[in-house]
Amino acid sequence: MGNLRNLQRLHLQGNMLSGSIPTTIGNLKNLYALDLSNNIFIGSIPMEIGDMEQLTLLNLSHNKLYGSIPVQLGNLNFANYMELDFSYNDLEGVVPDKIASKTPLKAWENNKGLCSNYWVPPCKSSGTRPKVKISIIISFSSTIFVVALVIVAVWFFFRQKSKNLNPDTTKVQKNGDIFSIWNYDGTIAYSDIMEATEEFDDKYCIGIGGFGSVYIAKLPLGKVVAVKKLHRLETEDKSFERSFTNEIHVLTRIRHRNIVKLYGFCSHPRSKFLVYEYIERGSLAYALVNEKEAVKLDWKKRLNIIKGVAHALSYLQHDCTPPLIHRDISSNNVLLDADLEPHISDFGIAKFLNPDSSNHTILAGTYGYIAPELAYTTTVTEKCDVYSFGVLALETIMGRHPGEFISSLSLPTTKDIILKDVLDLRLPLPTQLVAEGLTSTMMLAIVCLHINPKYRPTMQCISQELESCTNPRYNPST
Repeated sequence: MGNLRNLQRLHLQGNMLSGSIPTTIGNLKNLYALDLSNNIFIGSIPMEIGDMEQLTLLNLSHNKLYGSIPVQLGNLNFANYMELDFSYNDLEGVVPDKIASKTPLKAWENNKGLCSNYWVPPCKSSGTRPKVKISIIISFSSTIFVVALVIVAVWFFFRQKSKNLNPDTTKVQKNGDIFSIWNYDGTIAYSDIMEATEEFDDKYCIGIGGFGSVYIAKLPLGKVVAVKKLHRLETEDKSFERSFTNEIHVLTRIRHRNIVKLYGFCSHPRSKFLVYEYIERGSLAYALVNEKEAVKLDWKKRLNIIKGVAHALSYLQHDCTPPLIHRDISSNNVLLDADLEPHISDFGIAKFLNPDSSNHTILAGTYGYIAPELAYTTTVTEKCDVYSFGVLALETIMGRHPGEFISSLSLPTTKDIILKDVLDLRLPLPTQLVAEGLTSTMMLAIVCLHINPKYRPTMQCISQELESCTNPRYNPST
């Protein structure tokens, strides 16, 4: 196992593998996804896992592992998005603070006796409990879109010595205290959001989405978040309410570096909003339309954006159980961070595929990205997202929506496509190596647009192909 040094993903979940996890697994320095869940591994967690610098997914749940959590796991790169799951084992002892502060409670459930200073209650042997404004443990049903608030523990503390407790208490009661935190240290409170946006003043509004306005909020400790707030009329509309609830249901179950993070939400008759990580550069659609921003998106960055979106969709369709279909992949719903890394957003109409159901649904999505078969069938499949991805990939390369170009692909008179005739003219022509990556990516995108869904590739296949053809070490002659 330790000799597979170029391995990037290892998924062995759901087998009958037994014995201990080999310590040589720490040699896999390029591994970013390790899933050993639902086996019968015994023994302790190898401390060598802490040497896996690229790891962003570690799932050891549903085994028979025992002992404590190695402190070496704190060496993992938590600067990147990290998904950890140690649930349903026989682990015990104190969870290192760095790990506990970055991991949800559900990642530790059903173990023998784990505790942490970041949980409520904390370890008995620990010192003082960290100051927490609001801490709520939430239980989500996997079969219905209902959020049950199980335990609500509220602590209020003075912001300034001159402040009196009563006004703060009155303010929280007035605005509603049903604020569920998905930021694991529990430091974001309802009052912080209201103060940071001056109760959603227009000057903090940074965009208007499909079912609400988006605001920027700088919290007391310097953290910046994005807040999507439903308008008053939208809170009374059942369809918007379903989208709101669905987004919470979905984003609390999935995690990926190229998917926007949900920190928390407020659900109250007079105020409904979602709190996300703040993505600095806005949508891909804006970057492609804006001349200055478009020039910053050179060919390598555009290929990286396409690859990142493909990795996220592959995760949703092949690494989630059941598979999840986004249903609204478009350039408006791909956000770019400061490093121009893509993050898929807006999961209001996303749908988990039920293997025991026909998965019928109403037509939904953004015009120009919707798979053609949805015009005559109500069955949604993962190939619907594949089609939308194909449109998005072409749009990213061409710098504009490829509407007429897509129509021409089905014409019998269509001639061979010359790459330079479809590239975004605002950028200089690519080098030979980059041009080969663009050509391979365009060929993949065109296959994704096949009129017959069964001839479209899977997102897993697309993700793997893009990883190869956009890798700097890629040599087309081999």
